[in-house]
Amino acid sequence: MAYSDHFLHADDIVTHLNGVVATIADPLLVAKYVGFVSVSAVTVYELALKEIFIEFARKKHKVLGNFTESYFHRINGRIKLCIIKDDYISKFGNKYNIKFQKNIEKKCKDYLSMHHRDIRNSYANLIQWRNDFAHEGKINSTTTYNEVVQAYEDGKEVIHCLAESMIR
Repeated sequence: MAYSDHFLHADDIVTHLNGVVATIADPLLVAKYVGFVSVSAVTVYELALKEIFIEFARKKHKVLGNFTESYFHRINGRIKLCIIKDDYISKFGNKYNIKFQKNIEKKCKDYLSMHHRDIRNSYANLIQWRNDFAHEGKINSTTTYNEVVQAYEDGKEVIHCLAESMIR
């Protein structure tokens, strides 16, 4: 399965909710949907990330692929950028960390110029909103539904950078 296929799950949820949220008058309910979207988004990021690393390892060697699949079986939302760089990519060699850094820097610069948003901040914010909602039951009263959807779309670029970096 292509890593980007995992996005379809959250994309379907967002598409459905786009028509629903606009009709909701209760701000508390809308805030709960912000949490729901953040959980869905981070889940598909995690699945895509796993897919990228496992597929990369399988192409290198069957045994490495099996090990990597086992290693990533339960990463439980541990997908912050610093963890991706320091804990995951680094295990495959510095060469891939350098590629990732170059790719993400270029993508950030281009995306910021075009959209006036930093994909790293969007990605980090989404993970924070998900953690607040899923682990602490906090309902985000300052983030709008449109902001969480935008952060999800922006954050996909981080995953794309990873996929572009993890190529032999």
